[in-house]
Amino acid sequence: MPSLLITGASGRIGSLIRPLLAREGREIRLLDVAAPPGPAHPGEVVLTGSVTDAALVEKACAGVDLVVHLGGYASERPWEQMLDVNIDGTRTVLEKAHLQGVRRVLLAGSTHVVGMTPIAEVGGEAMPAPRPDTYYGVSKAAAEALGSLYADAYGMTIVTARIGTVDATPIHERALSTWLSPADAVRLVEAVLALEAPGHHIVWGVSRNTRGWFSLTAGEAIGFRPQDDAEVYAGAFPTTALPPDARVGGVWGGPDWKVGGSW
Repeated sequence: MPSLLITGASGRIGSLIRPLLAREGREIRLLDVAAPPGPAHPGEVVLTGSVTDAALVEKACAGVDLVVHLGGYASERPWEQMLDVNIDGTRTVLEKAHLQGVRRVLLAGSTHVVGMTPIAEVGGEAMPAPRPDTYYGVSKAAAEALGSLYADAYGMTIVTARIGTVDATPIHERALSTWLSPADAVRLVEAVLALEAPGHHIVWGVSRNTRGWFSLTAGEAIGFRPQDDAEVYAGAFPTTALPPDARVGGVWGGPDWKVGGSW
């Protein structure tokens, strides 16, 4: 049974997918600076520390079949923090995965990589180039570049998922377009675990949402076939018409947003 390492396992996404990833005989290593919430599930091994701790990350990567890299700040921070944890931490994870012979890595990217891009320009099958809206978005663009480098340099299979909004259910109207359900997040992990094609693959990390802004073609090409649709929750939110020039990042790509500020 393949084994997995999840960095940032105590965060929102990690906490939602852990119980859904458990399989009899599967080892799942959980690495985070904080202990995971709730009791351990069968097969879980807890490792406490940061993705910037090279020795710990190398130990955590030994013998695993897939690294799911969720570790890092999940919102805007000052540049120095982004550089240390999100950018250098991602490089550390990729370097140690490579040195330990790990062939597959799933990197948690973000739609904020293209946060300054008008929504009208992201629906095609071609993956748009980065236009980040924040230092956070820049850090995820750097992760994509690092994923490309390690895939090409070492023949690894690396998938960067430009993840939308991950919650148990959509929490606002915007999420009706950007939601990634926990079950579909697990489908993404399982698709990467089974992926044989080396190289760097960028996909949208979103569910099959009726109001979705993004094409699912790139994900389907690697075996990621989301099944959930945020539309079943649409009655909980008002319907607001988006302006023609609305950007993917919403308020974080708007004129009132201060780069490096707090979300």
